[in-house]
Amino acid sequence: GINAEYGQHYYITNNLRFYVMEPPLLDENEQNLFANPAADPRKMRRIIAEDPEWSLATVPRLIDICVKHIVNNFADNPLLDELKPKHKEKVLEALATDLPLKITAPLVSDEGYWKRCCKSRWSVCDIDQYGNSWKRMFFERNMGDLIENFVPESTDITEISEILELSKDFIKRLRIRQLLPQIKDVSTNVAQGDDEISDQGSDTGTDDSLDHFDFGPIINKLPNLVELSVTYGVRNCGMNFEWSLFEFTQKDCSLLAKAVKACKHLQVLRLQRCQIEDEKARLIISHLLDHPGLKVLDLSHNRIGDKTGRAVGKLLSVNKVLEEVNLCDNNIKAEGASAIAFSLKKNSTLRTLNLKLNRIGDEGGRNVCQALMQTKTLLHIDLSSNGLGEHVAANLAEVLSHNQSLEHIVISCNKLGVAGGRVLQEGLENNKVLKTFDLRLTEISQQSEHSIMNVIKSNKERNNPALMA
Repeated sequence: GINAEYGQHYYITNNLRFYVMEPPLLDENEQNLFANPAADPRKMRRIIAEDPEWSLATVPRLIDICVKHIVNNFADNPLLDELKPKHKEKVLEALATDLPLKITAPLVSDEGYWKRCCKSRWSVCDIDQYGNSWKRMFFERNMGDLIENFVPESTDITEISEILELSKDFIKRLRIRQLLPQIKDVSTNVAQGDDEISDQGSDTGTDDSLDHFDFGPIINKLPNLVELSVTYGVRNCGMNFEWSLFEFTQKDCSLLAKAVKACKHLQVLRLQRCQIEDEKARLIISHLLDHPGLKVLDLSHNRIGDKTGRAVGKLLSVNKVLEEVNLCDNNIKAEGASAIAFSLKKNSTLRTLNLKLNRIGDEGGRNVCQALMQTKTLLHIDLSSNGLGEHVAANLAEVLSHNQSLEHIVISCNKLGVAGGRVLQEGLENNKVLKTFDLRLTEISQQSEHSIMNVIKSNKERNNPALMA
């Protein structure tokens, strides 16, 4: 009901009357105080934080705090194997890539961590060349960088020795793209006139020999090394070019030959672009005659000639494991090629022979073809750019009709002529095994080339039925 006297609302229950009190009327300032109690200094709650870094952010989990602590103190107290797998994964994801190798090498095997180490150091990382192992890539390239920047008689060998002890179990291949020579003593040149001596040396290559890094102590401590690829020279030398920077000295040759001979588990030796001449090449080969494991010998892009050809022939006649020989871009002529061909008749292990960019001529080409008539193991031969003519084409046609092992032949950039093309076409009619036949720039007719390529295509389809689908 409504009290008529006071205008108040009321309700009655159990004979008791209850009045509803209306709120008093407030001015504007009082309404603001009720709307925001904190605006009233009499009722405002004051909080004084003693920690200046205190914030309202969510408190991190104890696990995250522990992981962060382990990561920050990993160099002083490496803790990894004791952790659970999920916690170990978090630690590895947060570890810095510049930690000392003496800590990470024996302890960390996670490929993700070594992938981050490789990516942070090198812009191009092709893991396929390293057996799909990031850890192997890191240690092989790291050791390669140390050797490439080593200056004999100036750089301390201690760092390489220390890293070698940590890396030896992971290195299977060493690719050295440059070797720095020892620093030349210029004191005598100053007395004789620097400019004159420097110009003479650069033009004639008569500077005193400057030796390079000795691989002996390194190779002996690498139990898993199977490939060694070395180039004796300096990259990006610019205006400081001198022939002595690219010289493979007699001492270099002797030390390397002894190191390779002692490394019984080495399978691949590549010495490309080293300015190697006959005398030094023969010295290296003499140390390989009884090597029990060498399968690939690459002496391409050097200055070797017929004497080295005879040495390679001797190697092929006594070595029972060699599978590939690469003598591309050298100065081997008919005599050297004939020596190799003679040994090839008796060899039963060689699979690939590369004589591209030499000067064997028609005589050397005929002798090689005669050897190919008897060999039953050779699969790939490259005779491109050797000055071969129509007469060799006739010998090669006979090889094509009788040899049932050769699968790949490269004879491009030789003047076989139209008649030579016809002879090759006839010789290939009964061949069922040849898969590739490179005849570019041989001056044969298009008709002969087309017929030859059809036979090659048929051979490929016959040997690989999937190509016919």
